[in-house]
Amino acid sequence: MKVLFLSLPTGHGHNMCAKAAISALEAKGAECKLLDIAEFINPIYSKAVSRGYNISARTGVIYDSFYRFAELKEPGPKISTMRLITALLPIKFKKFLKEYRPDVIICTHVFAAQLLTELKRTSKTITAKTYGIITDYTIHPYWEDTDLDFYVLSHELLSQQFVKKGISEAKILPFGIPVYDKFGESISKIEARDSLKLDNKSTLLIMGGSMGFGRTDKMVASLDKLDIDFQIITVCGNNRRLKKKIDKLEISKTVYNHGFVDNVDVMMSASDAIVTKPGGLTTSEALAKGMFIIMPTTFPGQEERNSEFLLNNGLAMRASRTFPLDECVYEFFRNHERQLSSAQLAHAIAKPNAARDLCEDILGVRI
Repeated sequence: MKVLFLSLPTGHGHNMCAKAAISALEAKGAECKLLDIAEFINPIYSKAVSRGYNISARTGVIYDSFYRFAELKEPGPKISTMRLITALLPIKFKKFLKEYRPDVIICTHVFAAQLLTELKRTSKTITAKTYGIITDYTIHPYWEDTDLDFYVLSHELLSQQFVKKGISEAKILPFGIPVYDKFGESISKIEARDSLKLDNKSTLLIMGGSMGFGRTDKMVASLDKLDIDFQIITVCGNNRRLKKKIDKLEISKTVYNHGFVDNVDVMMSASDAIVTKPGGLTTSEALAKGMFIIMPTTFPGQEERNSEFLLNNGLAMRASRTFPLDECVYEFFRNHERQLSSAQLAHAIAKPNAARDLCEDILGVRI
Protein backbone atom coordinates (compact mmCIF):
# COMPACT_ATOMS: atom_id res chain seq x y z
CA MET A 1 0.00 0.00 0.00
CA LYS A 2 1.21 3.50 -0.89
CA VAL A 3 0.56 6.33 1.56
CA LEU A 4 1.33 9.94 0.66
CA PHE A 5 1.66 12.61 3.37
CA LEU A 6 1.26 16.29 2.50
CA SER A 7 2.48 19.02 4.83
CA LEU A 8 3.89 22.55 4.99
CA PRO A 9 7.02 24.08 6.56
CA THR A 10 5.18 25.92 9.33
CA GLY A 11 6.59 24.72 12.63
CA HIS A 12 7.98 21.37 13.68
CA GLY A 13 4.78 19.63 14.72
CA HIS A 14 3.13 18.99 11.35
CA ASN A 15 6.12 17.08 10.01
CA MET A 16 6.87 15.24 13.26
CA CYS A 17 3.25 14.09 13.40
CA ALA A 18 3.57 12.77 9.84
CA LYS A 19 6.88 11.05 10.62
CA ALA A 20 5.39 9.31 13.67
CA ALA A 21 2.55 7.97 11.53
CA ILE A 22 5.00 6.97 8.79
CA SER A 23 7.06 5.02 11.32
CA ALA A 24 4.01 2.96 12.32
CA LEU A 25 2.93 2.39 8.71
CA GLU A 26 6.38 1.41 7.45
CA ALA A 27 6.72 -1.07 10.31
CA LYS A 28 3.74 -2.86 8.76
CA GLY A 29 5.14 -2.79 5.23
CA ALA A 30 3.42 0.28 3.81
CA GLU A 31 5.32 2.51 1.37
CA CYS A 32 5.24 6.14 2.50
CA LYS A 33 6.29 9.52 1.14
CA LEU A 34 6.23 12.93 2.84
CA LEU A 35 5.99 15.99 0.59
CA ASP A 36 6.09 19.72 1.25
CA ILE A 37 3.17 20.96 -0.85
CA ALA A 38 4.56 24.52 -0.84
CA GLU A 39 7.76 23.22 -2.44
CA PHE A 40 5.74 22.00 -5.41
CA ILE A 41 4.12 25.39 -5.82
CA ASN A 42 7.53 27.07 -5.79
CA PRO A 43 10.73 26.53 -3.72
CA ILE A 44 10.91 30.28 -3.08
CA TYR A 45 7.31 30.21 -1.90
CA SER A 46 8.12 27.37 0.50
CA LYS A 47 10.97 29.35 2.06
CA ALA A 48 8.76 32.42 2.30
CA VAL A 49 6.05 30.41 4.10
CA SER A 50 8.58 29.04 6.59
CA ARG A 51 10.16 32.46 7.19
CA GLY A 52 6.77 34.15 7.51
CA TYR A 53 5.68 31.58 10.10
CA ASN A 54 8.83 32.15 12.15
CA ILE A 55 8.31 35.92 12.10
CA SER A 56 4.63 35.66 13.03
CA ALA A 57 5.51 33.22 15.81
CA ARG A 58 7.71 35.87 17.39
CA THR A 59 5.24 38.75 17.06
CA GLY A 60 1.87 37.03 16.85
CA VAL A 61 -0.35 40.11 16.67
CA ILE A 62 -1.07 39.92 12.94
CA TYR A 63 -1.57 36.16 13.02
CA ASP A 64 -3.94 36.46 15.96
CA SER A 65 -6.08 38.97 14.07
CA PHE A 66 -6.35 36.77 10.98
CA TYR A 67 -7.08 33.69 13.08
CA ARG A 68 -9.85 35.40 15.03
CA PHE A 69 -11.35 36.82 11.83
CA ALA A 70 -11.41 33.31 10.34
CA GLU A 71 -13.10 31.92 13.46
CA LEU A 72 -15.89 34.48 13.22
CA LYS A 73 -16.46 34.30 9.48
CA GLU A 74 -19.76 32.95 8.19
CA PRO A 75 -19.68 29.60 6.37
CA GLY A 76 -19.30 30.05 2.63
CA PRO A 77 -18.50 28.13 -0.54
CA LYS A 78 -15.87 25.54 0.29
CA ILE A 79 -12.26 26.44 -0.61
CA SER A 80 -13.19 29.01 -3.24
CA THR A 81 -10.09 30.91 -2.12
CA MET A 82 -7.96 27.89 -2.97
CA ARG A 83 -8.88 27.66 -6.63
CA LEU A 84 -6.41 30.26 -7.80
CA ILE A 85 -3.59 28.79 -5.72
CA THR A 86 -4.42 25.26 -6.88
CA ALA A 87 -4.17 26.45 -10.47
CA LEU A 88 -0.60 27.51 -9.72
CA LEU A 89 0.43 23.98 -8.77
CA PRO A 90 3.03 22.87 -11.30
CA ILE A 91 2.34 20.12 -13.73
CA LYS A 92 5.04 18.00 -12.08
CA PHE A 93 2.96 17.67 -8.90
CA LYS A 94 -0.16 16.58 -10.76
CA LYS A 95 2.03 14.26 -12.81
CA PHE A 96 3.53 12.87 -9.61
CA LEU A 97 0.08 12.05 -8.23
CA LYS A 98 -0.88 10.35 -11.47
CA GLU A 99 2.31 8.29 -11.59
CA TYR A 100 2.69 7.49 -7.89
CA ARG A 101 -1.00 6.61 -7.53
CA PRO A 102 -1.20 6.60 -3.72
CA ASP A 103 -3.85 4.46 -2.08
CA VAL A 104 -4.12 6.93 0.79
CA ILE A 105 -3.33 10.66 1.05
CA ILE A 106 -2.92 12.18 4.52
CA CYS A 107 -2.74 15.94 5.17
CA THR A 108 -1.16 17.17 8.40
CA HIS A 109 -1.74 20.84 7.55
CA VAL A 110 -5.03 22.55 6.73
CA PHE A 111 -3.58 24.34 3.69
CA ALA A 112 -2.59 20.99 2.16
CA ALA A 113 -6.10 19.68 2.92
CA GLN A 114 -7.68 22.65 1.15
CA LEU A 115 -5.52 22.12 -1.92
CA LEU A 116 -6.27 18.40 -1.95
CA THR A 117 -10.00 19.11 -1.68
CA GLU A 118 -9.85 21.40 -4.69
CA LEU A 119 -7.76 18.90 -6.67
CA LYS A 120 -10.34 16.20 -5.92
CA ARG A 121 -13.06 18.52 -7.20
CA THR A 122 -11.30 19.25 -10.48
CA SER A 123 -9.51 15.96 -11.15
CA LYS A 124 -10.95 12.51 -11.66
CA THR A 125 -7.51 10.91 -11.28
CA ILE A 126 -7.50 11.16 -7.46
CA THR A 127 -9.24 8.05 -6.15
CA ALA A 128 -7.20 7.64 -2.95
CA LYS A 129 -8.79 7.55 0.48
CA THR A 130 -8.09 10.91 2.12
CA TYR A 131 -7.37 11.79 5.76
CA GLY A 132 -6.76 15.06 7.57
CA ILE A 133 -4.89 15.07 10.88
CA ILE A 134 -5.76 18.07 13.03
CA THR A 135 -2.56 18.69 14.99
CA ASP A 136 -4.10 20.86 17.73
CA TYR A 137 -6.71 20.57 20.48
CA THR A 138 -9.15 22.65 18.49
CA ILE A 139 -10.36 22.91 14.92
CA HIS A 140 -8.47 25.47 12.86
CA PRO A 141 -11.09 27.69 11.15
CA TYR A 142 -10.18 26.56 7.63
CA TRP A 143 -10.64 22.82 8.19
CA GLU A 144 -14.35 23.41 7.67
CA ASP A 145 -13.51 24.44 4.10
CA THR A 146 -12.17 20.97 3.29
CA ASP A 147 -13.88 17.80 2.13
CA LEU A 148 -11.85 14.72 3.01
CA ASP A 149 -12.98 11.18 3.79
CA PHE A 150 -11.83 11.19 7.41
CA TYR A 151 -10.58 13.63 10.06
CA VAL A 152 -8.28 12.51 12.87
CA LEU A 153 -8.95 14.49 16.06
CA SER A 154 -6.72 14.95 19.08
CA HIS A 155 -9.52 13.82 21.41
CA GLU A 156 -13.16 12.76 21.33
CA LEU A 157 -14.02 15.65 23.68
CA LEU A 158 -13.63 17.89 20.63
CA SER A 159 -16.10 15.97 18.46
CA GLN A 160 -18.98 18.37 19.13
CA GLN A 161 -16.82 21.32 18.08
CA PHE A 162 -16.15 19.65 14.73
CA VAL A 163 -19.78 18.69 14.15
CA LYS A 164 -20.82 22.30 14.85
CA LYS A 165 -18.43 23.34 12.07
CA GLY A 166 -20.28 21.13 9.61
CA ILE A 167 -18.03 18.07 9.57
CA SER A 168 -20.03 14.83 9.62
CA GLU A 169 -19.60 12.76 12.78
CA ALA A 170 -19.20 9.68 10.57
CA LYS A 171 -15.93 11.15 9.31
CA ILE A 172 -14.45 11.80 12.75
CA LEU A 173 -11.72 9.51 14.05
CA PRO A 174 -10.68 10.61 17.59
CA PHE A 175 -7.42 8.65 17.59
CA GLY A 176 -5.30 11.53 18.86
CA ILE A 177 -2.28 13.29 17.37
CA PRO A 178 0.27 10.67 16.23
CA VAL A 179 3.44 10.60 18.33
CA TYR A 180 6.31 8.13 18.35
CA ASP A 181 5.76 4.93 20.35
CA LYS A 182 8.58 5.85 22.74
CA PHE A 183 6.36 8.52 24.33
CA GLY A 184 3.94 5.80 25.38
CA GLU A 185 6.64 3.69 27.03
CA SER A 186 6.59 3.57 30.81
CA ILE A 187 9.92 4.48 32.40
CA SER A 188 10.24 5.21 36.11
CA LYS A 189 11.59 8.59 37.16
CA ILE A 190 14.50 6.91 38.95
CA GLU A 191 15.46 4.92 35.85
CA ALA A 192 15.14 7.95 33.55
CA ARG A 193 17.14 10.20 35.87
CA ASP A 194 19.82 7.57 36.22
CA SER A 195 20.15 7.22 32.44
CA LEU A 196 20.51 11.01 32.12
CA LYS A 197 22.97 11.12 35.05
CA LEU A 198 20.68 13.39 37.09
CA ASP A 199 20.16 13.52 40.82
CA ASN A 200 17.07 11.67 41.99
CA LYS A 201 15.01 14.67 43.10
CA SER A 202 12.23 16.95 41.87
CA THR A 203 12.88 17.93 38.27
CA LEU A 204 11.46 20.62 36.01
CA LEU A 205 11.79 20.42 32.21
CA ILE A 206 11.75 23.68 30.22
CA MET A 207 11.36 23.43 26.44
CA GLY A 208 11.20 26.14 23.80
CA GLY A 209 10.47 23.90 20.81
CA SER A 210 12.80 23.16 17.90
CA MET A 211 13.39 26.89 17.37
CA GLY A 212 14.01 27.69 21.04
CA PHE A 213 11.22 30.24 21.52
CA GLY A 214 10.85 32.11 24.79
CA ARG A 215 13.18 33.74 27.30
CA THR A 216 14.28 30.53 28.97
CA ASP A 217 17.32 32.28 30.46
CA LYS A 218 15.07 34.73 32.32
CA MET A 219 12.81 31.87 33.43
CA VAL A 220 15.75 29.97 34.91
CA ALA A 221 17.04 33.09 36.68
CA SER A 222 13.61 33.66 38.22
CA LEU A 223 13.15 30.04 39.28
CA ASP A 224 16.60 30.01 40.88
CA LYS A 225 15.26 32.33 43.60
CA LEU A 226 12.67 29.79 44.79
CA ASP A 227 13.39 28.25 48.17
CA ILE A 228 12.60 24.75 46.92
CA ASP A 229 15.11 22.02 46.12
CA PHE A 230 14.67 21.00 42.50
CA GLN A 231 16.81 20.68 39.39
CA ILE A 232 16.11 22.03 35.90
CA ILE A 233 16.51 20.56 32.43
CA THR A 234 16.46 23.10 29.60
CA VAL A 235 16.14 22.31 25.89
CA CYS A 236 16.96 25.21 23.57
CA GLY A 237 16.52 23.44 20.24
CA ASN A 238 18.42 25.13 17.44
CA ASN A 239 18.69 28.42 19.32
CA ARG A 240 22.44 28.45 20.05
CA ARG A 241 22.35 32.01 21.33
CA LEU A 242 19.83 31.06 24.00
CA LYS A 243 21.88 28.05 25.06
CA LYS A 244 24.97 30.26 25.52
CA LYS A 245 22.98 32.70 27.66
CA ILE A 246 21.87 29.91 29.98
CA ASP A 247 25.38 28.45 30.14
CA LYS A 248 26.65 31.81 31.40
CA LEU A 249 24.07 32.21 34.18
CA GLU A 250 25.45 32.39 37.70
CA ILE A 251 22.85 30.49 39.69
CA SER A 252 22.70 28.10 42.63
CA LYS A 253 20.33 25.48 41.24
CA THR A 254 21.62 22.69 39.04
CA VAL A 255 20.68 23.24 35.39
CA TYR A 256 21.25 20.64 32.68
CA ASN A 257 21.28 22.79 29.56
CA HIS A 258 20.87 21.27 26.08
CA GLY A 259 20.55 22.38 22.48
CA PHE A 260 18.73 20.12 20.02
CA VAL A 261 18.13 16.64 21.48
CA ASP A 262 16.58 13.37 20.36
CA ASN A 263 15.75 11.95 23.80
CA VAL A 264 12.98 14.29 24.91
CA ASP A 265 10.95 11.21 25.86
CA VAL A 266 13.51 10.22 28.50
CA MET A 267 13.72 13.81 29.77
CA MET A 268 9.94 13.85 30.15
CA SER A 269 10.03 10.58 32.08
CA ALA A 270 12.66 12.07 34.41
CA SER A 271 10.66 15.25 35.09
CA ASP A 272 7.69 16.12 37.29
CA ALA A 273 6.36 18.93 35.10
CA ILE A 274 7.14 20.65 31.81
CA VAL A 275 7.28 24.38 31.09
CA THR A 276 6.46 24.90 27.42
CA LYS A 277 4.18 26.67 25.01
CA PRO A 278 1.19 24.42 24.18
CA GLY A 279 1.93 23.27 20.65
CA GLY A 280 -0.25 20.34 19.62
CA LEU A 281 2.54 17.78 19.24
CA THR A 282 4.47 18.74 22.39
CA THR A 283 1.21 18.68 24.34
CA SER A 284 0.41 15.17 23.06
CA GLU A 285 3.89 13.91 23.90
CA ALA A 286 3.76 15.41 27.40
CA LEU A 287 0.30 13.98 28.13
CA ALA A 288 1.43 10.55 26.91
CA LYS A 289 4.16 10.77 29.56
CA GLY A 290 1.64 11.78 32.22
CA MET A 291 3.13 15.24 32.63
CA PHE A 292 1.63 18.37 34.10
CA ILE A 293 2.05 21.36 31.76
CA ILE A 294 2.93 24.90 32.82
CA MET A 295 2.48 27.45 30.04
CA PRO A 296 4.60 30.61 30.27
CA THR A 297 3.32 31.88 26.94
CA THR A 298 1.15 30.82 24.02
CA PHE A 299 1.31 31.46 20.30
CA PRO A 300 -1.90 33.29 19.23
CA GLY A 301 -4.57 31.34 17.44
CA GLN A 302 -4.61 27.57 17.80
CA GLU A 303 -2.22 27.52 20.76
CA GLU A 304 -4.59 29.80 22.65
CA ARG A 305 -7.28 27.17 22.02
CA ASN A 306 -4.90 24.38 23.08
CA SER A 307 -4.35 26.33 26.28
CA GLU A 308 -8.09 26.53 26.90
CA PHE A 309 -8.46 22.77 26.42
CA LEU A 310 -5.68 22.04 28.89
CA LEU A 311 -6.89 24.50 31.52
CA ASN A 312 -10.53 23.48 31.23
CA ASN A 313 -9.58 19.83 31.73
CA GLY A 314 -7.28 20.41 34.70
CA LEU A 315 -4.10 19.49 32.85
CA ALA A 316 -2.13 22.71 33.11
CA MET A 317 -1.40 26.10 34.69
CA ARG A 318 -0.89 29.29 32.75
CA ALA A 319 1.53 31.97 33.89
CA SER A 320 0.57 35.63 33.64
CA ARG A 321 1.76 39.04 34.80
CA THR A 322 -0.17 38.66 38.04
CA PHE A 323 0.57 34.94 38.44
CA PRO A 324 4.14 34.58 37.12
CA LEU A 325 6.00 31.39 36.31
CA ASP A 326 7.84 31.14 39.61
CA GLU A 327 4.52 31.15 41.49
CA CYS A 328 3.14 28.43 39.18
CA VAL A 329 6.17 26.23 39.83
CA TYR A 330 6.09 26.95 43.58
CA GLU A 331 2.43 25.98 43.89
CA PHE A 332 2.89 22.83 41.82
CA PHE A 333 5.85 21.51 43.80
CA ARG A 334 4.15 22.38 47.11
CA ASN A 335 0.89 20.66 46.15
CA HIS A 336 1.65 16.92 46.33
CA GLU A 337 -2.00 15.96 45.88
CA ARG A 338 -2.14 17.84 42.61
CA GLN A 339 1.07 16.19 41.42
CA LEU A 340 -0.53 12.77 41.88
CA SER A 341 -3.94 13.65 40.46
CA SER A 342 -2.55 15.55 37.47
CA ALA A 343 -0.47 12.56 36.39
CA GLN A 344 -3.54 10.31 36.53
CA LEU A 345 -5.64 12.82 34.61
CA ALA A 346 -2.95 13.29 31.95
CA HIS A 347 -2.77 9.53 31.36
CA ALA A 348 -6.58 9.41 31.14
CA ILE A 349 -6.68 12.12 28.44
CA ALA A 350 -3.54 11.02 26.55
CA LYS A 351 -3.58 9.14 23.25
CA PRO A 352 -0.15 7.45 23.12
CA ASN A 353 -1.34 4.86 20.58
CA ALA A 354 -2.63 7.39 18.04
CA ALA A 355 -0.11 6.42 15.34
CA ARG A 356 -0.93 2.72 15.75
CA ASP A 357 -4.68 3.32 15.70
CA LEU A 358 -4.38 5.38 12.52
CA CYS A 359 -2.21 2.68 10.97
CA GLU A 360 -4.78 0.05 11.88
CA ASP A 361 -7.57 2.09 10.28
CA ILE A 362 -5.58 2.62 7.08
CA LEU A 363 -4.36 -0.93 6.67
CA GLY A 364 -7.42 -2.62 8.16
CA VAL A 365 -5.32 -4.82 10.45
CA ARG A 366 -4.88 -5.10 14.20
CA ILE A 367 -1.38 -4.04 15.28
